[in-house]
Amino acid sequence: MTEVERHVDVEAPLRTVYNQYTQFEEFPQFMSGVERVTQLDDRRLNWVIEIGGLEREFDAEITQQEPDRRIAWRSIDGKTHAGQVTFEPLDDTHTRVTVRMAYDPEGFAENAANALGIISARLNGDLERFKSFIEARGRATGAWRGEISAGRTMPARGGSRRGGGEKKPASPRKRSVR
Repeated sequence: MTEVERHVDVEAPLRTVYNQYTQFEEFPQFMSGVERVTQLDDRRLNWVIEIGGLEREFDAEITQQEPDRRIAWRSIDGKTHAGQVTFEPLDDTHTRVTVRMAYDPEGFAENAANALGIISARLNGDLERFKSFIEARGRATGAWRGEISAGRTMPARGGSRRGGGEKKPASPRKRSVR
């Protein structure tokens, strides 16, 4: 089992940073090697990633989610991959994002990438690109303010809202912020 922890300080308020991180389908815009993330429902995600030239697909479940504090996940398809991201306000306009991951590399390519520190370096790069992404935008692309705890999902208080006057129902996590 390999564990890695990295953090980045983002020049944006806690709520903005957290809200953006709930938009999993946007991860390919700033995460290297993430080809696609599909939000299956409020708790489940399907990931397609590339590591060492090999494509890998897995499903993950959000096991805990506390708005503005933490999102924890684990793989649910037999592969060992789990982690959490925490959000800490440094002041009114700066937020520390810390990612902790544990995983078992599979096969030669993943073990080689792990031994060479490529996974750790990729996580550093992903966090720096997330920082640039949110700082350049100045606002989140959406938000999901519900909670997940002890196997239960509690939707955000007050229901969901979408921006731009759109009347269609939102996808599970594509909630606009006002």
